[in-house]
Amino acid sequence: MTDVQLIRSASLTDRAPYAYAAVASDVRQLVFTAGACPLDEHGETVAPGDIAAQAEQVMANLKTALEAAGASLTDVVKTTVYVASQDRKDLTTAWSVVSSHFGAHDAPSTLLGVTVLGYPDQLVEVEAVAALFH
Repeated sequence: MTDVQLIRSASLTDRAPYAYAAVASDVRQLVFTAGACPLDEHGETVAPGDIAAQAEQVMANLKTALEAAGASLTDVVKTTVYVASQDRKDLTTAWSVVSSHFGAHDAPSTLLGVTVLGYPDQLVEVEAVAALFH
């Protein structure tokens, strides 16, 4: 059970595939993650050129980082998804993978196409803010 309330507004379009805001009441602690990258256990970028496979690795790494802080995806109140592409199809591919991991917990998110990310062959990165309660 999460204490994150996802907010939708009848005054805003329902085309956005996420809530427009999130309210976290009685927060004990906030968790801010670094950008989760598509790196394996050896620090190598997985699946060069494959946005979907990199997004899967990113989400596995994000889950691990959140778990280390005592949180899970259902505690997330905001994400930012970076894709090293200016092609909307590539952004949609990354978003499809990321959103599938969140399921019904469609926290507010920003999806950006950027020129380059920090590691060689890196195409996807996701950072998150989570709220822990009681």
